[in-house]
Amino acid sequence: MSDPVRSRPSNIAILVLAAGWSSRMGALKPLLPFGNGTVLGHVLSTIETAAIGPAYVVVGNEAGRVAPAAVARGAVAVANPAFAEGMMSSIKAGISALPETVDGAMILPVDVPLVRASTLERIAACAGSGDAAVVRPTFHGRAGHPPFVSRQLFAEIVAAPPEMTLRDVIERHQGEARSVAVIDSGIVRDMDYPDDYRRLAAALPHRLHPDEAECEAMLEAADTPEPTRRHSRVVARLAVDIAARLAARGHALDSAAVLAGALLHDIAKGDLDHAAAGARRVSAFGFAEVAEIVAVHMECALEPGQTVDPRHVVFLADKLVKGERLVGIEQRFAPAFKAFASDPAALAGVRRRHAAVAGVLTAVEAVTGPLSEAHGLAELAMPAGSGE
Repeated sequence: MSDPVRSRPSNIAILVLAAGWSSRMGALKPLLPFGNGTVLGHVLSTIETAAIGPAYVVVGNEAGRVAPAAVARGAVAVANPAFAEGMMSSIKAGISALPETVDGAMILPVDVPLVRASTLERIAACAGSGDAAVVRPTFHGRAGHPPFVSRQLFAEIVAAPPEMTLRDVIERHQGEARSVAVIDSGIVRDMDYPDDYRRLAAALPHRLHPDEAECEAMLEAADTPEPTRRHSRVVARLAVDIAARLAARGHALDSAAVLAGALLHDIAKGDLDHAAAGARRVSAFGFAEVAEIVAVHMECALEPGQTVDPRHVVFLADKLVKGERLVGIEQRFAPAFKAFASDPAALAGVRRRHAAVAGVLTAVEAVTGPLSEAHGLAELAMPAGSGE
């Protein structure tokens, strides 16, 4: 996935659609609790982080509650008296309220709250790198929110008949549209019903790191071979299992970081210094903390006084998996000891890594008990594969 040119329209706005009835939710969506604030507050915080341009929040249902919440976060509240006519009426109201200086707008329903700031930045960069009338973000080939529409479509949108949707307008301009792939499952996750809301609220604390689907998208974008991906999935299952055993005994770790680091640790397998190359790839996708795990997965000794963290867990799990099969550390290192027996410099490196793994394993088992005796751990074992 290549990056678009780092330019953007001189003035871009983001329309947040927050005027609906929320009838299927049974509660006012914009003001539902979300993280440390509300759904609307989180969306506006993301927009502020992206620093793309001003936010305009279109309000209708319970405008007396939603508008002050929007203004308090620095957004412009736009009233839509016709909100009962549907989403297109809110899009029209929002576009009509934009100043002449605005070159284009992203249109983001408030009930798609997990979109990343980096995604907004990427859409803006793509919009600024050409003359596309529409820019649509995609995840795994599926289009999501927010689409960008340029000023050249504003009049057509405002004049559209009541039965027409924004999708209809966009489809009219397929030849002038551009898609931009993003590592962001949030663009296709909305919340219409209470169960949707609960799932998205539960996912929010982990959005600092990529989820499993986003990791798979990165591996695909990097053309990581399938055998390597299979190996990484086994490493991830083991790493998450170890993290859970540590957490059960009071040593809590960021399980999302462990999962992502394990799935991505070999993303650049085959490249020169693949740990460093992989870290650069993951960092370029926007996940700096996971990149740190990838960077040290070949060697991550536990220093005196240091506690086990996600880097150590991924490092250990990787060394306990050969291909797609669980092994002990002696079995894992035996071929290297034999291969480099006559090369003192290389042998010293093997001994150093062996000692590092043994040290981390000892520290982990001091908390969890012997991993080899842990109930269910053997279920992670799979037939040997070619990934490593």
